[in-house]
Amino acid sequence: MTANGEMAGEPAPPPTADSHRGKFWWVKWVLGAALLALLVAEGVYLWPRLHESWRKLTEIHWGWVAACIWLQVLSMSGFARVQKQLLNAGGVAVSQRTSVAVVYGATAMSVTLPAGQVFSTAFTYRQTRRWGASPIVASWQLVFSGVVAAVGLALLGGGGTLLAGGRIGPFKLILSLAAVVALVWAGNHVSHNPGSLEALLRRLLALVNRMRKRPPDQSAGKITEMLGQLESVDLGKRDGALVALWALMHRVADVACLGAACYAVGADPRVAGLLLAFAVGKAVGSIPFAPGGIVYVDATLIYGLTAAAGLPAAQAVAAAFVYRLVSFILVAVAGWILFLFLFRTPQADDAEFEKEFEQRRL
Repeated sequence: MTANGEMAGEPAPPPTADSHRGKFWWVKWVLGAALLALLVAEGVYLWPRLHESWRKLTEIHWGWVAACIWLQVLSMSGFARVQKQLLNAGGVAVSQRTSVAVVYGATAMSVTLPAGQVFSTAFTYRQTRRWGASPIVASWQLVFSGVVAAVGLALLGGGGTLLAGGRIGPFKLILSLAAVVALVWAGNHVSHNPGSLEALLRRLLALVNRMRKRPPDQSAGKITEMLGQLESVDLGKRDGALVALWALMHRVADVACLGAACYAVGADPRVAGLLLAFAVGKAVGSIPFAPGGIVYVDATLIYGLTAAAGLPAAQAVAAAFVYRLVSFILVAVAGWILFLFLFRTPQADDAEFEKEFEQRRL
């Protein structure tokens, strides 16, 4: 009898086609049909406008296209500075050039690969560990930069709604800013007063161990190690202000890139509508339905530019095309080129960092 419960000496039955099909084999067909239906619907909607949109593209203002590219570069540089500043607060020195290269590489993975966000996060984690960040600092940087980016997007969307005459109150915008400030304050308080947090974590650990019928102090050493690493994080007022500044530059330059794409095709968008279209497009793009949010992000941008920013449908299609060409295609191409030249060679510690990242993710 083997470990699989088969009689020794008897050949196992050949695998059938059904044995390789999982329980949810039909999901990929449903998703494929849904994507095909979405493409057909978008084609039917856009077909009457494609001729005029093409004419808009043939009459494009190349100076605004150049501005669009420059603004997207500025946006990517802003996010790289957010990453650099957060790591500096954790005692990790990294150059802006290196940080930019990692941001481009991670973005290329995120927007082109299936489950790209996982590969992107793992890649960034691995690189920050290689720069000398502890596991806690590397994880903290990833989480905090994501929070700052999300809050910035919420503020832009809320600002657009407010300017458009919506019913959102300034209280909600202030609340979003207060959440970031509170997060910074809490992180600094914990880093300067690890004893209070350690006592709480030890009590929680003892409770969990009791439920799992294990010794009360099991894994207590990991708490001490984690807090020791957390003490190295010191996001002071200057660092916090710079993080907010670079995060603002990242988002505002990206919105301006969309605005430049509109001007490139001869459109004159309303600012409030531009903010709303951008915020909704980015929010929809966070749904991992297809790499880069292809099709549904484009449709969302076109609808937002038409309904909120006041662009005719033909101009909205052309503007969305220019913006996505710069912010999606060109960024992805640049990111993969940088990855192939700078990060393709395997390192001896890759497997260790991958295992470490998986343990922290789970």
